[in-house]
Amino acid sequence: MNTVCLLASISGRVQGVGFRYCTQREARRLSIRGWVENQPDGSVLACICGTPEQIKLMQTWLRHGPDGAIVDQVSFSDTNLPEGHQGFLIR
Repeated sequence: MNTVCLLASISGRVQGVGFRYCTQREARRLSIRGWVENQPDGSVLACICGTPEQIKLMQTWLRHGPDGAIVDQVSFSDTNLPEGHQGFLIR
């Protein structure tokens, strides 16, 4: 299976609106591995790993986020997830 791992940096009104919880729920729904965490500058950082099809769906979701969020910008870069990492965690 071809696995893609991306690091997503999401900015806008993305803290205090359930963004991490909803990201975890969507990632689990899509069977994506990785993590999501708030950053000190008010942005959210997420590592998403899955098949190209799963990643495409998650990228689309991250560009909008949950109700209440206002996503101004999302950038993606290639990354790796540590070997053996399971599930999708809120950090």
